[in-house]
Amino acid sequence: MDKFMNLTNFNSNKSIFNQLQAAREKFGAVDEADITTLPNDYIELENKLDALESVHKHMLKVTKVYENESYDYPHQLHNTISEQSGQMWHSFSSFANNNLKNVNIPIPQSTAPVPQPKTLSHALSRAAATSALEIGENDHLGNALTKFALAHDKIGNGRLVQDNDILIGYLQPWQTTLNTSIQLAKNARNQVKNSRLWLDSCKQGLKTASPQKVEQARLEMESAEDKLVTQTETAISLMKNVLENPEPLTSLNKLVKAQISYHSASVDALSAIQGDLEEIQRSAEDDFKKSRDS
Repeated sequence: MDKFMNLTNFNSNKSIFNQLQAAREKFGAVDEADITTLPNDYIELENKLDALESVHKHMLKVTKVYENESYDYPHQLHNTISEQSGQMWHSFSSFANNNLKNVNIPIPQSTAPVPQPKTLSHALSRAAATSALEIGENDHLGNALTKFALAHDKIGNGRLVQDNDILIGYLQPWQTTLNTSIQLAKNARNQVKNSRLWLDSCKQGLKTASPQKVEQARLEMESAEDKLVTQTETAISLMKNVLENPEPLTSLNKLVKAQISYHSASVDALSAIQGDLEEIQRSAEDDFKKSRDS
């Protein structure tokens, strides 16, 4: 117990000495020559690690939007179209069950309203589907809106898949790197900083030590030097491990692949209906001309 208390007191006193040493350096009360200089390669690694941490923070600040399903959803629709669409389908299903029992067609099952996906494409799909029901699918515009609704429902579902792929393949690995590997290297750097302050504090103590305590002060300084060397080597190893790890590139590539897959599928979905829309358009134009000629 006494040893534990002594160790606690020592660490506490050491922290105080480090704070005093840092304050003296900050206010110019210590000669530059008395401040231990860390290796240039160590300083260079520190700068690179700071840059890598900044990159992760800047990118994650923007890309974390993929964690929010409604990042492209119109704000004014949050409590309108999505809720109305669910209620509309519930009402339609109930009506069909009550009125089509003796009709020889499939009867849709009555279901309770369910939360609707909040993406722009899903909102477009729901708006088009609602409009198609209002105007009638046999109408040219109703027919076109039906196809438009189906295409954007597919696009919206694809966007949800993209977001999930980005979350797993990019966001989680980058956040883990920031919170673990980079933070571990930064903690090692803090240990180096504290060891350097303690060493320089010991050097000052050796200069002012009484003859009876010179030997003890010298031993403390040598111990501090050894510890600084060991911790500097550890920090260098950890920083190199983070900086040389290709994982951020791998995750960034997964982000791009997810985007390509989504956008390609979106183009395919729209291309699939574009020819039909042109045909519907021409048919509507022909009908319009005929009505004018008659």
